[in-house]
Amino acid sequence: MQKSDTQPVAAKVEAQEPTKTLYDELGGKPAVDAAVKGFYDKVLADDRINGFFQGVDMDRQIRMQTAFLTFAFGGPNNYEGKNLRAAHAHLVEKGLNDTHFDIILEHLGSTLQELGVSDALIEEAASVANSVRDDILNK
Repeated sequence: MQKSDTQPVAAKVEAQEPTKTLYDELGGKPAVDAAVKGFYDKVLADDRINGFFQGVDMDRQIRMQTAFLTFAFGGPNNYEGKNLRAAHAHLVEKGLNDTHFDIILEHLGSTLQELGVSDALIEEAASVANSVRDDILNK
């Protein structure tokens, strides 16, 4: 039996980095926590929208928003709140509309910018937020 000069060629497999989620790109839990806190500082200081938060338990609101954004940005799903339509229906009855939603986006963007987040990631976060606009505004 003759020995073959050819050796089996090992398949070249390149390990691919798992695709990072927006949650990971932003910096995970510490970044989302900081963003939500800074975001609500801005929202509560803005007379154009802070009326929607009168009487709201802000500690609970911050916990719920943090859990929702964590999930929406691709992190662990620990959100146990109402669906977005049900959660915001009473605010729509009080007049919540696209103008208010745009102000919220403005505050989210400026908060992320202050935290040193790149413009590309801010745009991605805004895109995620805009993807639920109709649900929040019950359209």
